[in-house]
Amino acid sequence: MNIFSLEGKVALVTGAGRGIGRGIAEQLGAQGAKVACAARTLEQIEDAAKTIRDNGGEAMTVELDVGDVNAHEAALDAIMEKWGRLDVLVNNAGINARQPIKEVSEENYDRILGVNLKGVYFLSQKAVRRMAKGGGGKIVNIGSITTGYALTQGSVYTATKGAIGQLTKSQAIEFGKDNIQANCLCPGFVVTPLTQPIWSDQTMRDWVMPRLAAGRLAEPKDMAGTAAFLASPASDYVTGQVIYVDGGFVAGDDWPLPGAATV
Repeated sequence: MNIFSLEGKVALVTGAGRGIGRGIAEQLGAQGAKVACAARTLEQIEDAAKTIRDNGGEAMTVELDVGDVNAHEAALDAIMEKWGRLDVLVNNAGINARQPIKEVSEENYDRILGVNLKGVYFLSQKAVRRMAKGGGGKIVNIGSITTGYALTQGSVYTATKGAIGQLTKSQAIEFGKDNIQANCLCPGFVVTPLTQPIWSDQTMRDWVMPRLAAGRLAEPKDMAGTAAFLASPASDYVTGQVIYVDGGFVAGDDWPLPGAATV
C-alpha cells in the first residue's frame, strides 16, 4: 500500500484557480484524487480543472464565494452528486487589503473576516458532516507566515490567520472521534501573479533574502507536497498541527554579534 496515494479520494480545494490553491489542486490530482476546483472566478478554475484532466486526473469546477455562507451547501451537494463522497477539504481561499490599523474601514474588516475566517469556519462545519458519513477525512487549512509572525499593514489578515491556527486545533480535537484530521499549512513568501509586484521590488528582496535559510522565495509547487502529505493516509496520526513551509524564515535570523560577545 502506498500511504501517500490519494487514489479513490475526493478533494475540494477552494481558491483553486491560481497561485497556491492551483498548485495544491494539481498535486492532489497527480496523487490520484478527484479534485473539485472551487473559486469565484469560473474561468480560472476551468483552466485548473483542464490541467488536471490533461495530466490524467479527474476534476470538476465549483463556482463558490467562500464568504457567502448560504452558498456552501449547494457547492458540497454538487460534489456529492458527482462523486458520492468528500474526503479532503483544503481551505485555501483568502483575501487581504494592506492598510495601517488606523486606516482600516469596517467594510474591509468585515469582508476579510467573512472569507478568511467565517467562510472557513462554516464550510468546514458542513464538510465534516459529509466526511464523517464516509468514515473520516482531512482538513488542510491554509494559514500564513502571519499565523505566528506579524507584519505591518496587514492587521486584519494577520488576525484571521492567527485565528485559523487556533481553529485548526479545535477542529482536530472535536473531529478526531470521526476519524477526521485537521492541520494548518502556513506558507512563507510565495511568488504568485498577485505577489509578483511585491517581490519584483528590490527593497523587498533585499529585506527578505537574508532571512531565508532556503536562499530563495517559494513557488506554489513548494506548498503542494506538504498539502498532499496532510491530505493522505501518511498523515493519519498528524492532527492539530501548525506547519510552516517558509524556507526557514520563522526559524530565526542571523545574529551579528560583536567580536567581544563571541568568546
